[in-house]
Amino acid sequence: MKNYRVKHIDLGVCDFKEAWDFQIDVFEKIISWKKSAGRDEEQPAGALIFVEHPHVYTLGKSGLESNMLIDFIQMKAKEAAFYRTDRGGDITYHGPGQIVCYPIFNLEALHIGLKEYIYKLENSIIEVVGKYGLKASRFEGATGVWLDTDVVGRTQKICSIGVKASRFVTMHGLAFNVNTNLEYFNFINPCGFTDKGVTSLENELGEPQDFNEVKRIVGEKLVEEFNLEII
Repeated sequence: MKNYRVKHIDLGVCDFKEAWDFQIDVFEKIISWKKSAGRDEEQPAGALIFVEHPHVYTLGKSGLESNMLIDFIQMKAKEAAFYRTDRGGDITYHGPGQIVCYPIFNLEALHIGLKEYIYKLENSIIEVVGKYGLKASRFEGATGVWLDTDVVGRTQKICSIGVKASRFVTMHGLAFNVNTNLEYFNFINPCGFTDKGVTSLENELGEPQDFNEVKRIVGEKLVEEFNLEII
């Protein structure tokens, strides 16, 4: 099978709305191509967008604002922004020390459906976490990557996943806690859960991790998992 061509884009530290607008631009180019009757031009390349956001809370389209446990004045005091988004899932936090990846992929070109796409995202992070000596897995009834799923009261999420897909083109993606300040999760019910914790590589390993090295490994695993060609 021919590799799917994508651009590897690292936005560095970037405001959530600015990165969202960047996603939309890539997304709409692929959608426009798919709508064209003849498709005479070559398919626009997808994108593997990496970014680190300043403190921000985002709510999915079916999420409940009641899962935000502080008001906007308190949020401002924490130097955090808030956005209601068009992705799936409930509320989550993005911030410094967290790897956020937005794959803008044409799933038809990859010959996979949305369920398999999410499975592959999860599998990529499970393998990355495994490289650091930790056993991660999926959790029945929820997306994302988790630790200690078989230990009652200790199940913790290390990577959140929330996506949007239209005409089998994806937006949004994953947020992987590396050196994240976990205090910010105390002000929400993460992903709508009231009985599950949140963790990070730093928290599990007892010391800060090389952020750029972890990001490099995440990129490599995604390229391998989705059979990508970086251009």
